[in-house]
Amino acid sequence: MRFSVFISIARSFGPVIIGISLGFTLSLLCVNWTEEACYAGGKEDASLGQDGQLKGARKPNSISSMNDVLSEEDFQPKIVPYTQVHQSPPKKVFRAKYISTELGMRDRLFVGVLTSKNTINTLGVAVNRTISHHLDSVVFFTGMRNRKVPHGMFVVSHGDDRLIWNMFQTIRYIFEHYINEYDWFYFVQDDTYTEADRIKALVDHLSMDRELYMGSPEEFIGGEMEGKYCYGGFGYLLSRALLLRLRPFLENCRNDILSARPDEWLGRCIIDYTSTNCINEYEGLRYHHSELGKNSDPSKEQSKQFKKALTVHPVSDPEQMYRLHKYFTEIELQKTYAEIAKLQAEIKNVSVVAFEGNRSAHWPVGINPPFEPKSRFEVLKWEYFTEEEIYSCIDDSPKCELRGIDRMDVADVIDVAVGELNKRYKPILHLKKQQLINGYRRFDPIRGMEYTLDLQLEVVNQKGHSRSITKRVHLVRPLSKIEIIPMPYVTEATRVHIIIPLTLQDRSYVNHFFEVFASNAFEISENAILTFLFIYDPVEAQQVNQNDIFASVKTQINAYERKYPTVKIPWISVKTETPSQIKFMDIISKKHPVDTLFFLATVYTNVNSEFLNRCRMNSINNWQVFFPIHFQDYNPDVAYPNQPHPASIDLVKDAGHFDRRLFEESCFYNSDYMATRTQMAADVQENEEILETMDIYEMFVKYSGLHVFRAIEPALHQRYRYQACNPRLSEDIYHRCVQSNLEGLGSRSQLAMVLFEQEQGNST
Repeated sequence: MRFSVFISIARSFGPVIIGISLGFTLSLLCVNWTEEACYAGGKEDASLGQDGQLKGARKPNSISSMNDVLSEEDFQPKIVPYTQVHQSPPKKVFRAKYISTELGMRDRLFVGVLTSKNTINTLGVAVNRTISHHLDSVVFFTGMRNRKVPHGMFVVSHGDDRLIWNMFQTIRYIFEHYINEYDWFYFVQDDTYTEADRIKALVDHLSMDRELYMGSPEEFIGGEMEGKYCYGGFGYLLSRALLLRLRPFLENCRNDILSARPDEWLGRCIIDYTSTNCINEYEGLRYHHSELGKNSDPSKEQSKQFKKALTVHPVSDPEQMYRLHKYFTEIELQKTYAEIAKLQAEIKNVSVVAFEGNRSAHWPVGINPPFEPKSRFEVLKWEYFTEEEIYSCIDDSPKCELRGIDRMDVADVIDVAVGELNKRYKPILHLKKQQLINGYRRFDPIRGMEYTLDLQLEVVNQKGHSRSITKRVHLVRPLSKIEIIPMPYVTEATRVHIIIPLTLQDRSYVNHFFEVFASNAFEISENAILTFLFIYDPVEAQQVNQNDIFASVKTQINAYERKYPTVKIPWISVKTETPSQIKFMDIISKKHPVDTLFFLATVYTNVNSEFLNRCRMNSINNWQVFFPIHFQDYNPDVAYPNQPHPASIDLVKDAGHFDRRLFEESCFYNSDYMATRTQMAADVQENEEILETMDIYEMFVKYSGLHVFRAIEPALHQRYRYQACNPRLSEDIYHRCVQSNLEGLGSRSQLAMVLFEQEQGNST
């Protein structure tokens, strides 16, 4: 029994014991049993000392020769003199100006329009107006051109009217300027209408690395040459890969290929040197085109081929080009509406199975949900209005007349509401508006303008019976997507002519104005010219030789001109009973070139470089005038009672406010001023008093088509002063002046504290 137990244990541990024994045996067999003495050539190592210890013993795996060992005791260090290593200057790493260039990113489509001197101002302009706002890069290529290029068109002139030469020069120009910036190149004649969005959609589905020559295939004249070229009348697409392959042979094509047509010449060049034929279909994508009959009306075309066309040719005149554009735009618009309706239906279907049910689909479907306030201060307030009045006015009046754009807005919303109701109930019922009972509106920055209308309607059924009902409707005017608006180019290098009108009451502020302006402009050589306008009344003008009221100012001008030799400060004297901005500017405008940039300011204005740069950027010739809203200091006796007045004032609540009542400062170009004055000439002939009752701001608003840019300007600062309001000016200007004086005294809390202290003093 015990033996059997022993045998079972041995069986389990037997392999382990055998493995360990075998491992020890093999390791002993691998040991080198020959003992080598640490001698070199049978002699003892010289590094062994008397005590048997090693001197400078090496590591066991180190190797040394006999000469090294013997010379170790007599080693003498050698001092190597230090010589500075002259490093070559590091190479400057070239970095591309744009990250897209460095990463090799290219735009998708380049469009080249082949035009001529005779058609660039007619068909060329029509092509530009129909495709340029859909495509990013459109360049017009012509042989000879007129001296005046149409506005908004980039034209490349080759200086020769030979068709083949122009085609060759166009392709070479592409190689030199655009081959590394675009994946696809589309060429079309100016007598061809192009549906730009469809061309973009076609290119977006094509692979950029394909050698593709796509258009309307045509047989070569005579039929002797194999292959097909793309007919130029319907336009054609060339891939960048194909053009790169053609590039080394372009000169050969010019010298060897003879042809009467530029599209045929290019086709033969491509076929001969790249073996690529013109095709009209690739991987299920088809280049649709349609031929337009003579004097045909696009609105009456019903063929599927015409409706699918990417290009239509030939177009005889610009009017026909615009009719084609209208026709295809309406087709695309209907497709867009159908897609929107389909998406709205899908959203409704999905919202049924959502966690919140139908509530998850916000009305209107596809529009952002309304803003949800987090506190009572964030609740958006509704404005109440009727068809004649609105109960939220700019001047804080409780009620004012509904006019201008607000009246148009309300009328449009009511018409849309009645129209939508009729769409819903026709043909059973017909509704007519009787009156608007209640109207509410609010602006939601997330979704747009919302309306709630209570309409009294007359309902007429199919039998002719009618009755009056009240219906509440909700509407929203949604915000569209954010887009970049093209603006004319401006630069901060423009010289600013600063005009400072000066009256008798303003003399005491001149010294402070000069101190600030000298430090902010004269000392840093700011690109600006300061001009003073001395305003005399008739009595002061008669005594100017005996007692010039501006003699001290003229002395200061001379002193600053001596202090800053490069500075010249011109001045102009004017005699008038009623100071008027327009009359002053009439005089100044005649003394300056038309491209002069004016900054009309006051002696109380602190001018600095930061504002002058914004004046340059916000004033755009023939486009925009700039009227900044300056920061006005409060009366220091009210803002800082019983304490010293600060030397500098920050933009804080108790220091001042942005004065929206005054329009004294303005930036505009002389050409814009002269054009606007010309527009008001007829009204001036009927009533010359408007030159005295109207300011420049009102003149630009009423008589110019320019954009009036009225904005807060934190860099424009005015010291407190009480301004004398001239009752001879218009009632509106006089009222604004009085309100500005009252609001500039101090904040409500500061004025309340002054009244409280006065009451306290009176009670004691």
